Amino acid sequence: MINPANKYKNIIFDLGGVLLNIDYSLVTKAFLALGLTDFDKLYSKAHQTKLFDLYEKGQISSEAFRNHVKTCFSTPINDSAIDKAWNAMLLDLPAERLHLLQQLKTKHRIFLLSNTNDIHIQYINNYLKETFGINDLSGYFEKVYLSYEVGMRKPDAEIFELVLSENNLDPNETLFIDDSIQHIEGAKKLDIHTYWLDVKKESVMDLFQLSTA
Repeated sequence: MINPANKYKNIIFDLGGVLLNIDYSLVTKAFLALGLTDFDKLYSKAHQTKLFDLYEKGQISSEAFRNHVKTCFSTPINDSAIDKAWNAMLLDLPAERLHLLQQLKTKHRIFLLSNTNDIHIQYINNYLKETFGINDLSGYFEKVYLSYEVGMRKPDAEIFELVLSENNLDPNETLFIDDSIQHIEGAKKLDIHTYWLDVKKESVMDLFQLSTA
């Protein structure tokens, strides 16, 4: 383990890929099934067009997002089909990871920092309600930062500065865990300790020596 996570006073978690399992390829496949053959050129884990940046920063509404996506199709498509395809990447959140957060919260200050959007969060919150009987993840963290709510997104310095300043966090006592290398590099510029989670080889559970029973 490069960064023994237990030694840090503060831990900032990413959501998708770290806590929530995701598969970006499923979005491309879902839109392909609807007739959009080059969605991967518009959006991927490593790159996305301005439309998605604006949506993740809350600078355009879900309606405007859907309307723009519709212009990429040669035939009419409805909102529910777009939402279903857009949410295809969102998989499950294993219960053991919620138990992990509960235990960590007793010894650390923990925060959630996610690039996300209204359609995804509505879907995730519905999943949490149906699966665990909780409305959202706010009870597991001292504070939750969602890009579309704060108007900023990773890897920009301003969103990391917001989390640090609002909570009086010392970067030297803070660990940021993310599965996207560009976000890790962004945090490093502010001297935040980081751990890049290679989800092909490990899970967030591997970073902590805690019982999840």
